[in-house]
Amino acid sequence: MTIRQARPGDRAALFRICLLTADSGVDASALYSDPDYPGLVWSVPYLDFAPEHAFVLDDGDGNVLGYVVGARDTEAFELRLDAEWWPRLAERYAGREASSRLDPMVLDRIRAPQHSEAAIVRAYPAHLHINLLPPAQSGGWGRRLIETELASLKAAGAPAVHLGVSLRNERAMGFYRHVGFSEIGRGGAVWFGRTL
Repeated sequence: MTIRQARPGDRAALFRICLLTADSGVDASALYSDPDYPGLVWSVPYLDFAPEHAFVLDDGDGNVLGYVVGARDTEAFELRLDAEWWPRLAERYAGREASSRLDPMVLDRIRAPQHSEAAIVRAYPAHLHINLLPPAQSGGWGRRLIETELASLKAAGAPAVHLGVSLRNERAMGFYRHVGFSEIGRGGAVWFGRTL
């Protein structure tokens, strides 16, 4: 397996992996009526708006088993989504009604985009998202993906990075602590940060 820069052709894989890990690291297919919903928020926009910080884990046969995406400047990234991403989705999904348990999480965000907490962004301006399918969740690939992303963000001038974890995902919290992140806040999620 190798880590490589994400390409436009990886779009379907990012949608799929995001769905299959969106329930605190496990399959969320039963929780969304549209399989693209989680990826619209947590993975695919980075291919369009921060491709320089988007990486995938390729099994060598062209199958993508994981990804890490991020942005050097969270505030600027979110403003760009406000201008170019969410309006496009609002038009595409106009009139779409929620019919599965977590649909509102995505549809509400499309209609009223959320921004990261200002205090966290001031101290930790960059952010990232990482997800791996079960076959890639051992062997150190998560650590390697994180290291690849951190090196990319640091080279771009980011002084520090943050990420959010579901309150129920104890396994992920342990992983982030293991790779050098510290808890920096709690609310709707547990926030972790690390200086670069």
